[in-house]
Amino acid sequence: MNAPVLLERDGPVATLTLNRPEALNALDDAMVEALVALTAEVAADDAIRVLVLRGAGRHFMAGGDIRLFAQSLAMDGAARAQDFQRLADRIHAAIETLARMPQPVIGCVRGAAAGFGLSLMNACDLVFASEDAYFASAYLTLGVTPDGGGTYWLPRIVGARKAAEIMLLGERLSAQAALDLGLVNRVLPAAELDAAVAAAARRLAQGPAQAVRGAKRLLRQSGGATLSEQLRTEAQSFGACAGTDDFAEGVRAFLEKRPPRFR
Repeated sequence: MNAPVLLERDGPVATLTLNRPEALNALDDAMVEALVALTAEVAADDAIRVLVLRGAGRHFMAGGDIRLFAQSLAMDGAARAQDFQRLADRIHAAIETLARMPQPVIGCVRGAAAGFGLSLMNACDLVFASEDAYFASAYLTLGVTPDGGGTYWLPRIVGARKAAEIMLLGERLSAQAALDLGLVNRVLPAAELDAAVAAAARRLAQGPAQAVRGAKRLLRQSGGATLSEQLRTEAQSFGACAGTDDFAEGVRAFLEKRPPRFR
């Protein structure tokens, strides 16, 4: 049996690949456990500077596995509710890890990013998509509410009113529409997507590690902080970075008009 999620390392760049292409990388119990374990492994590895998250085959992720959902219909409603809440609680550990890990996360999206796939994509720091990508909430068509942080990330990315439209009406969004809304950072021809993601990953991996990680941390925490709290945290982080060798190298490189060589 193939592993439901693959972890590959190329120097300081790690790649997690959702690996159920025959099922459009739909989420099942095995993938849940793999995502929880492997995101934690990446987060704890200081040698990894950036994480790429992608799907095998033609799609990123089409949400939960409907065949798995169908099997649950033999259970009574109370047992089914308990079982699915347990599943959601479990996969949410991976979402929290992606948000809190020090490494920036780049989503590489082609084909469908629907349901939990949309939530998972929105947990990434940057998202590059192919021109054939498409996006949909899809939860209400199954009679359930969003999970995976869907109602947390989406209003913060596109605004409350547009988030309500995406979630409540469930209409499919094209790659261009997603770009216009700020759901993705870049849209590229399918043949150019992997190279563009690899170039961005290399750029982050070769950057000043403490500053890159600090910028992610500051951006992630800003939504729950007051202005005074955020300014204080920014000052502390700025000071800490200024004490590093990378800061000294950045200043020297600027004055010498050459690219910096961060350690």
